[in-house]
Amino acid sequence: MKLNIQNETSRLRAVILGTAESIGPVPSLEDAYDPKSVQHIKAGTYPKEADMVKEIEAVVEVLKKYDVTVYRPKLIANYNQIFSRDIAFVIDDKLIEANILPDREREYEAIQQVLDRVGEENIIVLPEECHVEGGDVMPYNDYIFIGTYSGEDYSDYITARTNMDAVIAIQELFPHKTVKSFELRKSNTDPKENALHLDCCFQPIGKNKAILHKNGFLIEREYEWLLNFFGKENVFEITKDEMYNMNSNIFSISEDVIISEKNFTRLNAWLRDNGFTVEEVAYAEIAKQEGLLRCSTMPLIRD
Repeated sequence: MKLNIQNETSRLRAVILGTAESIGPVPSLEDAYDPKSVQHIKAGTYPKEADMVKEIEAVVEVLKKYDVTVYRPKLIANYNQIFSRDIAFVIDDKLIEANILPDREREYEAIQQVLDRVGEENIIVLPEECHVEGGDVMPYNDYIFIGTYSGEDYSDYITARTNMDAVIAIQELFPHKTVKSFELRKSNTDPKENALHLDCCFQPIGKNKAILHKNGFLIEREYEWLLNFFGKENVFEITKDEMYNMNSNIFSISEDVIISEKNFTRLNAWLRDNGFTVEEVAYAEIAKQEGLLRCSTMPLIRD
């Protein structure tokens, strides 16, 4: 398999899509990875397996409609394998294994059938001190945008997933690209004040547009840089509630076609007004775990 990912929006040819089958029991509060999951565990509204399986299968149907090759992870009993973007990501023709939370290692092993087709020479394992997850990494042609948190209290945040060691390592791996990092706002307790990954507050769409949430960025000038880079007229600004509901976490099949959650009414209307074809799916149950469409997909090949 010849990997190729230059950006988030070129025509998609192959992708790994997570699975919600055999997801296991509702996690304990101690085992939850993010404040939104904690909120739903406490409220008794944590999503049910059957509902999430149904949501993901609807995405499979959309991908098949556009002739995308869909790979699924090998099933691990009683284990959450929804968020395939966390475990690895592709830049150019290289697949980079994410150094994720240690108790999620098995998720990476479950995509071995894809790794075998990629070949060892195109798989990169970063040094142990580099923490990174795919939700924080966005190739954008000559740029690589990376969400990070560099505060001294990094280790206090279960929500801090990508560190500066990883940013430096990725710059060294891709010297021909400009790596631009963005400090994200983190909270262990308030999901409306927490950007778990960069794709929770920003995503490029189409040829020159983007979805953006100002409060997700810790440093205002970094948010301003993105606003100026895309141009204010090309940016759809989402509110705090829309960020909480994961409006920036949609997924592009091409520069013209976007899979989006059906309840994102304001965003979906704007997308259609701007010439996009919007394939609406129900994904609100999966969103309760602070992840949505981009989080559960790991693109392997785009044109």
